[in-house]
Amino acid sequence: MKKYQLLALGALCLAQALHGQSDVQLSDVAEAPEPQAANAQAAAPATVEPDKRAYGVLPNYRTAELGAVYTPITVKQKFTIARKDSLDWPSYFTASMFAGISQLNNSNPSFGQGMAGFGKRYGSSALDQVTGNFLTEAVMPSLLHQDPRYFRKGKGSTASRLLYAASRSVVAKSDKGNWTFNASEFLGNGMVASLGNLYYKDDRGFSPTMQRMFSQILTDSLSQCLKEYWPDVKAFMERRKARKAAARSATP
Repeated sequence: MKKYQLLALGALCLAQALHGQSDVQLSDVAEAPEPQAANAQAAAPATVEPDKRAYGVLPNYRTAELGAVYTPITVKQKFTIARKDSLDWPSYFTASMFAGISQLNNSNPSFGQGMAGFGKRYGSSALDQVTGNFLTEAVMPSLLHQDPRYFRKGKGSTASRLLYAASRSVVAKSDKGNWTFNASEFLGNGMVASLGNLYYKDDRGFSPTMQRMFSQILTDSLSQCLKEYWPDVKAFMERRKARKAAARSATP
């Protein structure tokens, strides 16, 4: 079902962010801010709340800054993050998108085609997302005393930041603030993939289960890469908008 999930998620977020900005390059958004922007950042508080959605569509409730003083979150806060990630409106759209891709590829043929088939694919996709969010962001982190948040690096070379972001699916902070193996990610997604054997009748067994699990882990890695660069993309777009506005005002 999730064969093209990584591509679809990346395209969805980037298309939303870069609409009308076709010449944006990763090296551009990672460039050092202009002096005025740097001064504004220096004067800003260190704990700035991240946007609720990165690129307008990617739930961003579990993003934190790596450079800030570490403060653990409670079990209630972990479940709140999972609830927000699951109930935010883009999650319904994402489930529809994945269901549509699955329908076009005729994944899980036993679901059939038409609206009935789409409904089954949508339901299974939505169930995967909700159970995945709660197991990897709330249940397992609470049991294993791990922090489900993504701690954005925010500086360094493009390669180092992308490698860091992708690797946070393997490495996570404990509630004590130490880096440790991200058992919550692997066990949580493994449980979701195993649960899928109940309703993915065409893809049962060890190999399909592992494929579903690692597909979701890779999707989470891509999501973290997108979140890592969202503030840079946003700042780039705001600077460009300001330059265009200044150019228009200067035009006689």
